[in-house]
Amino acid sequence: MVRVGLIGFGLAGQAFHAPVIRGVRGMELACILERRETRAREKYPEVRVARTLEELLADKEIQLCVIATPNDSHFEYARACLMAGRDVVVDKPFAPTLHESEELVRLAAERGRLITVYQDRRWDGDFGTVKKIVASGKLGTVVEYECRYDRFRLEPKENAWRERADQPGAGVLFDLGPHVIDQALVLFGEPRAITASAFCQRETSQVDDAFDVCMEYPRLRAMGRARIIAYAPGPHFLIHGTKGSFVKYGMDPQEARLRAEDRPDGLDWGADWGVEDEELWGTLSPVGEPSVKVKTDRGDYRGFYANVRDAIEKKAALDVTPEQALRTMRAVMLAHKSSRERRTVEWGEAVE
Repeated sequence: MVRVGLIGFGLAGQAFHAPVIRGVRGMELACILERRETRAREKYPEVRVARTLEELLADKEIQLCVIATPNDSHFEYARACLMAGRDVVVDKPFAPTLHESEELVRLAAERGRLITVYQDRRWDGDFGTVKKIVASGKLGTVVEYECRYDRFRLEPKENAWRERADQPGAGVLFDLGPHVIDQALVLFGEPRAITASAFCQRETSQVDDAFDVCMEYPRLRAMGRARIIAYAPGPHFLIHGTKGSFVKYGMDPQEARLRAEDRPDGLDWGADWGVEDEELWGTLSPVGEPSVKVKTDRGDYRGFYANVRDAIEKKAALDVTPEQALRTMRAVMLAHKSSRERRTVEWGEAVE
């Protein structure tokens, strides 16, 4: 049994970590660090609640620490947990800087501990479907790839640290950028260059609320986009190749269900978990053949923590390796540099 300490019980802790950890056989949510509120105790009365990191780490049987706090605290919490001899999962982004991310990887290796980043979107059903289609060769040589997140919210969320200019690691490029960039890197590897623009669509935004990131390959352009004012969403995935195209609307259903008050708890999440409605299946259009609907694979974020459990128990290699986490952070920081300097940046450039 892998005993887990969850650090932070805001939206990320409540929706995307606690229920997923409790949904994985062989894992126990043993302690939650919540400094002031009582939400953790009310939601999980059987789980110990700590008010300080020292109190959480005092339980020597906690092997894995999960950091689900604001981005500016990721480095210090992760460093303290590694120094205490614990394995660590950090919510994305890894840290506000590449240097801090590299230091955490170095420290984990020095201490013989596991460290990884919570890239749950690799376990989206539609991304799993896209991976299979690209790998199958049905699209031929892929020359254009786009993944976009469209939302419609005209005003910033009140007291949201992600939308405050005084918070390191704030803005949507730090928030959603790691998702779209990590997925592109999984599919296509390291680009030769990145051109990006992080900008504001709302007059009231303090930090970027939209972005375009173009990852440049010899024959391929992989685009990641996010919009905060997009009432009629565009395709979530759009892929063109020499043998056809694939277009997919709609988002994976897991996030909405995990955000809901009746989010699942325990091991049984139901037979329909991660199953997408047929009307949202993507369309594959092969050259010279009729277009066909492609059933979306079932998604399951529990796959991330099941893999971490297996890696801790020496039964499997990590799916999200430290090297991949650093590669994603390099791309995120290069995108910020490109936007800031208004130019294309090469992959091997210094980022800070």
